[in-house]
Amino acid sequence: MKRIVVSMLALVCLATLMSAASAQEAPQPATVVVVKAGHLLDVRSGEYRQDQVILIEGDRVKTVGAASDVTIPSGAKVVDLSNRIVLPGLIDCHTHLTFSPFTGAYHALSISVPREALLGARNARVTLEAGFTTVRNVGADGFADVALRDAINTGDVPGPRMLVSGPPLSITGGHADENLLAPEFHYSADGVADGIPAVIAKVREDIKYGADVIKFMATGGVLSEGDNPALAQYSPEEMRAIVTTAHGLGRKVAAHAHGAVGIHDAVVAGVDSIEHGSFINEEDIQLMKQRGTYLVPTLYLMDWFMENYQKMGLTENMIAKARVVMPAARENVSHAMHEGVKIAFGTDAAVYPHGLNAHEFPVMVKLGMTPLAAIQASTVNAADLIGWTDRVGAIEPGKFADLIAVEGDPLQDVSVLEHVEFVMKGGEVIKGQ
Repeated sequence: MKRIVVSMLALVCLATLMSAASAQEAPQPATVVVVKAGHLLDVRSGEYRQDQVILIEGDRVKTVGAASDVTIPSGAKVVDLSNRIVLPGLIDCHTHLTFSPFTGAYHALSISVPREALLGARNARVTLEAGFTTVRNVGADGFADVALRDAINTGDVPGPRMLVSGPPLSITGGHADENLLAPEFHYSADGVADGIPAVIAKVREDIKYGADVIKFMATGGVLSEGDNPALAQYSPEEMRAIVTTAHGLGRKVAAHAHGAVGIHDAVVAGVDSIEHGSFINEEDIQLMKQRGTYLVPTLYLMDWFMENYQKMGLTENMIAKARVVMPAARENVSHAMHEGVKIAFGTDAAVYPHGLNAHEFPVMVKLGMTPLAAIQASTVNAADLIGWTDRVGAIEPGKFADLIAVEGDPLQDVSVLEHVEFVMKGGEVIKGQ
């Protein structure tokens, strides 16, 4: 009898434990949030919709409609933005979250990859708080951006959604290789690859270790020693090998390119975007239009750089290149904008402090874009470039509940986007309220 009682007690305990475990494993109902928007900008049409309600379940938008047409569920959390203008979360297609303007040139030699990852956590937070809920990070040492992306995705640190490239591909001595060390150090950067077999292997390696997008240096750069921004740095054959390999493995390709020849060769090779485009010419413009290649200008950095370069510890060579390349970029990119090249928003944040990304908007407008076109570059266009049109770029059912709110009218004064008052990412309030 005693054994029977003990066995029955054991079965009861086991059943209780199993029931508790089952209850813990049962899916919890999605949190319901309702956002009341006084004015909601339809970024596709440029029209404002008044008195809108955005119904959010979990991290996605379920319904968007007039307040009179949407029933607010009982128990829903209500966010009142009825005196604000609401837009989709912004997208920056060219960031370097693990770098800063004060860790370049010789300073960079003292910064470890783990330290860069921690710096990236800080920069991710301020970028998100500035209203940029998605970024494409095109260059980081030691796959620090992969680690940062994964930390954000698991909730360890706050930050925007990230697509990352890991170390960008470069020729030996090119823009992403380090030319500040003496020969006896025998140093070569993570992304260095020369020749077709080597670039194929390097693309595969980047993807193996977590790259969402492939970045390569089609020309020299500005903030690097010993290279020329006007000259191409990979052969057309090497560029084709990079693009073919990346596309075959489902990754898009971004090409850093200042010089016209490098732009031309990268576009012919099939890249998805040209970054910077400083010396873009008429032939390049027409070629990009024919092929639908995006241009990602990075323009505001000139303003900040010219006021602060003496604090950055740069070499005289870097400063001299900047004085030539940056003004040329504004003139040539303005022409490309007027000619109708597809534009996606990018900043090169890290050349100037992160969090100032929205200062790019007024420069784009000054160079000929309408405020709406500049906003579209950072929403629907950017989403198209990164391949996330089903997730971000507009406030629509099925997309992530990423949105921002401002007090002024960005279609009249786009600089109001420099002062975002409210940020939501995936239905979670990040800033404001």
